[in-house]
Amino acid sequence: MPPIFPETVLRTDRLLLRPFTAEDVEDTRAACSDELTQQWLPLPRPYSTEHAASWCTDVSHRLRTSGDGVHFAITDLGSGRLLGTVGLKKTDWPARVSEVGYWSAPWARGRGVMTEATRTLGEWLLGEQGFQRLQLFAATGNTASRRVAEKAGFHKEGVLRNAGHVHDGRVDLVVFSLVPDDLAGSREAEPEPLGIPVTDAERGGAR
Repeated sequence: MPPIFPETVLRTDRLLLRPFTAEDVEDTRAACSDELTQQWLPLPRPYSTEHAASWCTDVSHRLRTSGDGVHFAITDLGSGRLLGTVGLKKTDWPARVSEVGYWSAPWARGRGVMTEATRTLGEWLLGEQGFQRLQLFAATGNTASRRVAEKAGFHKEGVLRNAGHVHDGRVDLVVFSLVPDDLAGSREAEPEPLGIPVTDAERGGAR
């Protein structure tokens, strides 16, 4: 058996990160069908209820038990509404390195949700799980995803040419990293409450 991450629930003052369930299917379908999400992530097009059900009840869980990573549904701690996803993938267990990916539901953008969730996952991975590096890749044109990485405390390392793919073709990827020494760095200002949008909306997801 490969090493695996434990089935985990993470909490912040306003977010709950938990495993996906069948109750997330419709919100997942709607979020993954969104034009902006589809622009930056090579998800199935069209993204059907069947795709969403497979992800929520099977694929996301098998990716954990296979040792690849772990995937969380990001939900509003108060209402339970799905706001997006953040997860680990392509985990290199001997090197203690993993990669983070995410997408934000359209109704959750502009509120700092993805920054908060990504930072929370990074702290859990590099702290409690004893990992040494968390990588994040974002298309050079995906300025909102790059901003999430920066606000979450990741450091830009360079550009990987022609390293990613989206529906429109190949893209260059900016590579970011978070390592244990970064966790002592300063945090961003407190995020806006979930009910109050801000001007600079988070859009799409990593890559």
